[in-house]
This record gives sequence, structure tokens and C-alpha cells, in this order.
Amino acid sequence: MTKAEAGSASKLTDEEILAIPVLYRSTLSALSVARETSLDLGLVEYLETLSARAYFFVYGSRATLQDRLTSFFRNDWPNAVRGLWRETLISTALMLLGAAVAAWLVLHEPEWFYAFVPGELAGGRDPAASTEALRSTLDGSDGNGGLSVFAAFLFTHNAQVAILAFALGFALCLPTGMLILYNGATLGAFVALFASRGLGVEVGGWLLIHGVTELFAVILAGAAGFRIGWAVAFPGQKRRLDAAVEAGRTAAIVMGGVVVMLFFAGLLEGFGRQLVVHTGLRYGVAAFTALVWAAYFYFPRREARLGR
Repeated sequence: MTKAEAGSASKLTDEEILAIPVLYRSTLSALSVARETSLDLGLVEYLETLSARAYFFVYGSRATLQDRLTSFFRNDWPNAVRGLWRETLISTALMLLGAAVAAWLVLHEPEWFYAFVPGELAGGRDPAASTEALRSTLDGSDGNGGLSVFAAFLFTHNAQVAILAFALGFALCLPTGMLILYNGATLGAFVALFASRGLGVEVGGWLLIHGVTELFAVILAGAAGFRIGWAVAFPGQKRRLDAAVEAGRTAAIVMGGVVVMLFFAGLLEGFGRQLVVHTGLRYGVAAFTALVWAAYFYFPRREARLGR
């Protein structure tokens, strides 16, 4: 072990590498005997330390951090997302349903807006605001940074929904479904308010420049929650706990990627929308990000070969 730790496994001969598992098992046997019969605590501590060093060599991963990250982004994350395609469709449908219902209600009765959008989230951008006031918040001409405060609040809100949708999935999918519906309703009510003043195209560009990434992250978090909840509710031939653990592995990989998506969404929200003020360019950025995520997750790719 001293020789291996001084450099790398490449310094060991073939005979030494083959001998390590045998010596490891012998050391464990010696440790067991020493604990039962020896009065020398130093010997016991030495064997425990040696066993621990050997354990990480025998069973530990040989992959470097760079290898793990490369494998995660190249294979693990996209494969996990593709494996949740049914749950992703359900999560998308629920968000669209919530947005459509809320938008319809607000367009027919503006007072419904207050039922879907909290006052601190609206920040005065509600049915009582004038059309010019709403327009000024989209182009930043109001002198208060436009909707920057609202955008930060909305990003935090969506991040919280994503985490809760995943974390509460074990409760038979019900809390996850309600959260996705509510998130869609909040978005739909907000868009409907601007659309009722003839600002639907402008607010769409304002939202989608970062919303494509941000909302897709929320949808994937909901899909991960649904996968766990479905495994708990319908484990099939497996034990309920085993089914939940297996589903949790896939869901955890997806959620690891969701964190990355929310990070990029934050960059787009903080910089992209402030630098890109033309509505057409905002839609162009939104379309580009949508194409990038679609290609990354769903376009066919060649699997990486071992040793290359």
C-alpha cells in the first residue's frame, strides 16, 4: 500500500496487483483475531488503518473527478432524462394545463390574477397598473431596472418549486403535481395580464430568454418527483423500498443536472435579458437554447467506447 500510495497503481507489478485482494482478506482475518485476543491496542489500530487503506484501493473508484464529470455530462445525465420521457410529458402537460386555465380565467375576469400571483411576486404589476406602466417594465424605461426585482423573485420561486417537486415526489406524486400546476398557473396569469394590454409578444420574449431553460428545469424536477412517487405507489414485483431506491438513483442524476440548468438560467436572467433588449433577439436566444437542450437530451448520439 505504501508503494501504491507513493505514486500510482502503475508502479505495481502484475503479481503485486493480483496479491492485493488476497492480502486484504488476510489482513481482515488478522484484524478479527487481534480484536478478540490481542492486548496490544497499537497492533489493532495498525491493522484497522491498513485495512482502511486497502479497502479504498481495492473497492474505490479509479476515475478522476474530470472523468466523473465527463461521464455525467456525456452519458449519465442525458440518459437519465431520456429514461424519464413519460414523466417529462406528464409534467409538461400539467404545467401547460395550469397556465392555460389561469390565463383563461384572468382574461375573462382580471380579479383572478390575485388568486394566482402573490402580491410580493407581482410587485405592483397587476390589473390595477396602467398599460404604459406595464410596457415600461419590459423595456426598462421605468427607471427602476424594469422587471429585475420580479425576475429575481421569479427565479427564486421556480428554483424552490423545482426542489420541492422533487423532494415531495415520494408522497404518491400528488404534491409534485399540485406544485407543477400552480407554477404553470402563476406564469399563465402573469402572461395573460400583459396579453390583455396588447403586450403578449413582448412579455413572451422577456420571459422565454431565460424561461426556456428555467421552466424546463422545473419540468424535469417534476418528472424526477413523479418517477419516485410512481415507484412508491406501484412497485410492481419489487419491494416498495427497493423500487423507490432504484427510481431515486435516476431521479438524483436528473436533479444534479437541474441544478446546472438553474445556474445557466440565472446567468441568462442576470445578463442575457439585460443585454438583449430587442424582442426579436430575445426570441432568437430562446429558440437557440431550446434547440441546444433538445439536441443535448434527445438527439441520437454515439455511445463513448471504452479505452477511447
